[in-house]
Amino acid sequence: MRTQIRIVAGSLRGRKLSCTVNVNLRPTPQRVREALFSILGNAVPDRPFLDVFAGTGVVGLEALSRGASSLTFVERDFRLIADLERHIRAFDVGDRANIARIDVYRWIERWRAPDEPVTVFLSPPFADYERRLDDLLNVVTLMQEKVQPGSVIVLQSERTAALDELPARVEWDERRYGRNVLLIWVKETT
Repeated sequence: MRTQIRIVAGSLRGRKLSCTVNVNLRPTPQRVREALFSILGNAVPDRPFLDVFAGTGVVGLEALSRGASSLTFVERDFRLIADLERHIRAFDVGDRANIARIDVYRWIERWRAPDEPVTVFLSPPFADYERRLDDLLNVVTLMQEKVQPGSVIVLQSERTAALDELPARVEWDERRYGRNVLLIWVKETT
């Protein structure tokens, strides 16, 4: 089913992305995105943003709209990549957005974090919380190790996901929005 998703705020406010929604692709609802960017506040403008397991790319494009200095999508599905490329062209943000066309579980091993704080949004397929939990926890662990102090990592999941095994679980701020859960972790400065 084709649907349109609206960017809520910033320079791209009101622009729409069209995408095909199915059981494996569940765009982050507008209410959750609004809450996310309200929470992130100053952790978006003038810093790199990574949309990992990008899917529709709406969260990353919303970050770019709100002033992120650059945007990296990490996505492996060639159909979703084609949509991401189309949106990057249509919104004329090719100078600030790029796509890593690779499986996240392989990408994280080679990824080098910038020498500045970043904001990372991880929205894995909900099935990965059951089928690939160890791999997913490894992605989170490596991300926490690699990012610079002041970086923010956000993990989106469903209420039913196994979240107790997250690295440094007590350090994650948890927010619930219907069936969606946002977990936010900030790398403290040493």
